[in-house]
Amino acid sequence: MDIVTRLSKVVKDCPDFPRKGILFKDIMPIFNDPDLVRDTCQSLVDQIIHSGERPDVIIGIEARGFLIGPIMAQQLKIPFVPIRKKGKLPRECYSVKYEKEYGFDEFDIQIDALKEGDKVVLVDDLLATGGTLEAAKKLCDKSKAEVLSHCVVFELEFLKGRDRLRDTSVISLVKYGG
Repeated sequence: MDIVTRLSKVVKDCPDFPRKGILFKDIMPIFNDPDLVRDTCQSLVDQIIHSGERPDVIIGIEARGFLIGPIMAQQLKIPFVPIRKKGKLPRECYSVKYEKEYGFDEFDIQIDALKEGDKVVLVDDLLATGGTLEAAKKLCDKSKAEVLSHCVVFELEFLKGRDRLRDTSVISLVKYGG
């Protein structure tokens, strides 16, 4: 069975979460199957390699990017760097405020986490409106790193998040509704 089918089988739909009218895709059941986690990460890594990109760093976005990003970094034998919510990282940080599906938030990355010219891949679980990944790219821009691609497990195509990320490629495994 291919990876898209395997992932689609375990994702749970949660209607009216976190508010009425939203159909939330709960991906946490994926993590009950270690083989599925490994294969998901390897499938994303394979797509990065197939694209010809050679990242120096994988950047995971809080919180679910922390679940798959380090595994991908390990598979690629490159460092992992976190982007965290405001106030969660010690030492000096670059910050960016952004709008997301349900309101506003702020992200930080430590100033010394990346070197100028680092080629990075941004990793998260889901591409919806694109606000989170767009904000993460802005942090990379402040760090003078080059974002090669945005890499997600799931994409809600009907929200057109790719439109906000048009300057950079997007890799996604499972796409919902066009």
